[in-house]
Amino acid sequence: MPPETKSGLFVQSFARGLEVIEAFGQTPTMTLTDLAEATGLSRATVRRFVYTLVNLGYVRATEKHFALTPKIMNLGFAYLASQPLVELVEPVLSNLSKELGQSTSVSVLDGTDVVYIARQETTSIMRINITVGTRFPAYATSMGRVLLAGLNESQLEEYFANADLTEVTDYTITDEAALRAELATVRDQGYAVVEEELEVGLASVAVPICNRTGTTVAAMNTSVAVTRHSPEDLTDLLPPLFAAADEVSNAL
Repeated sequence: MPPETKSGLFVQSFARGLEVIEAFGQTPTMTLTDLAEATGLSRATVRRFVYTLVNLGYVRATEKHFALTPKIMNLGFAYLASQPLVELVEPVLSNLSKELGQSTSVSVLDGTDVVYIARQETTSIMRINITVGTRFPAYATSMGRVLLAGLNESQLEEYFANADLTEVTDYTITDEAALRAELATVRDQGYAVVEEELEVGLASVAVPICNRTGTTVAAMNTSVAVTRHSPEDLTDLLPPLFAAADEVSNAL
């Protein structure tokens, strides 16, 4: 949902500054021209925001190129530190990874993406490095489908109105009707299995984490290489996954 920019409370300059920060997610280093093209702002406007960010220590300058500094992580970690869910899931994920011998994760829905808020890495089976803050399109992931299945009808309509269902691999479901049917199955069975839709050679299974009212607030998953596990084997991982998710849900 777009911001209410016409409201007298909306600070346009602050929003533009955030656009500049978010633009750095496209590439590690950028010039003023790169940032202007990425944000649609004028080069003069971008220069003022970058100058401010450099002076605050969030951006470093190297000749004509600019890059974020580690200080920018303070903004993200402020969110993590404010979420009791993060504190609850970390020890549970650690125990689950040891039990399964696999990497485990917890994510939440942010717009049309899933965002990782906790991760226990045991073995790397993905070409993409996953860390806290990593984002993936929700429709192509097991955690995303669990989270989408937990939305009410109006929320789901809003999701489909904004989602760009583009193909990630040859196996990705991009047809809206087919995806809606898959979400209905996930809702009925209480878990999601996704095979090679986000990355070829990768399969994952996810279950919901719910609050006291039964609303899905996060998702927990584990991933395996499909060369080692068939989809049928993934369902063998469900009992410990459900137990771990229930532990967190009960604590909430």
